[in-house]
Amino acid sequence: MYGLNILREITPVGKDDVYVILDSFSNGFDYPIHCHPEYEITLILGVSGVRLVGDHTEQFDDHDLVLLGPYLYHKWTGDEYDNGILKKYRVVTIQFSMDLFEGPIFQKQQFHRIKKMLDNSIRGIRFEGDDFLQAMKKITRLTNERGFINILEFFELLEFLSNAKQYRYLASEGFTPETLKWDSKRIQHAYHYIIKNFAKPKLKLATVANLINMSESAFSHFFKKYTNKNFTEFLTDVRIGHACKSLLSTDETISQIAYKSGFNNIANFNRLFKKYKDCTPFEYRQLRRDNSRKDMPEEINMWQQLPEDQKKTHLTKTPINSTRVIHV
Repeated sequence: MYGLNILREITPVGKDDVYVILDSFSNGFDYPIHCHPEYEITLILGVSGVRLVGDHTEQFDDHDLVLLGPYLYHKWTGDEYDNGILKKYRVVTIQFSMDLFEGPIFQKQQFHRIKKMLDNSIRGIRFEGDDFLQAMKKITRLTNERGFINILEFFELLEFLSNAKQYRYLASEGFTPETLKWDSKRIQHAYHYIIKNFAKPKLKLATVANLINMSESAFSHFFKKYTNKNFTEFLTDVRIGHACKSLLSTDETISQIAYKSGFNNIANFNRLFKKYKDCTPFEYRQLRRDNSRKDMPEEINMWQQLPEDQKKTHLTKTPINSTRVIHV
């Protein structure tokens, strides 16, 4: 167990590995909040959900690509079922040792950008837009076992990501895991309860505090220390994130979306939405839909963007609830 009391994962990366790929198909998100000393690149295709990285939590839609630094704790929770039917989705995870770039050759100027990106990954880096699409193709190609070519393409992937223009940091500036110490089981329990019950308008701090046997004041301090947000801010973030997803992916009325996202007052929903998104829910839906017609890469089916050799075997030919582990 790591000193932060967050679950320490024992990864499959061995001393002879340049990197390891875990290629999973509809295999669940039931692991707890965890960390490990290895760097990690996580690509998610075909499922939406909530991502927690350090002190940052947000909703992601349909796909996600994040680079994580050593000991940065994280967890993805996916909306895996549609009307009771398990979705077909894919999670590709690349893990590599934190000392991989310590050799003399990697001290050369040509590796400066990669090393700088890896240093910054302690906050978590999400890649977006066309950079996401290009990186997705490179990552899925790496799941084809081709010996030394995979190593060359792995370094090409890192070089590409280090030059990406469309990215953002997740954890707050100055965040480091070493500053945080708490009981991981209690915070995990609280986190999962909030994610499961955020749509209930009467969800209160007192309810969650009682759930993990803490006083309201102690839990409030405990929660703020963990998420860098108070309980109300965190809950509102989750609710607004769910509302944004619904505005773009459904034709439900704004009132319906507000109530299904946990708001029992439409005026309060509109006020908070505008505060968080700088526009009304109606404007958000209209602007995003208008932009999507002009910016096709954001709306292209992810499967259409896969390399041809991946389309033949992707999901339809691969058993669900399965994971391949590839050592390179």
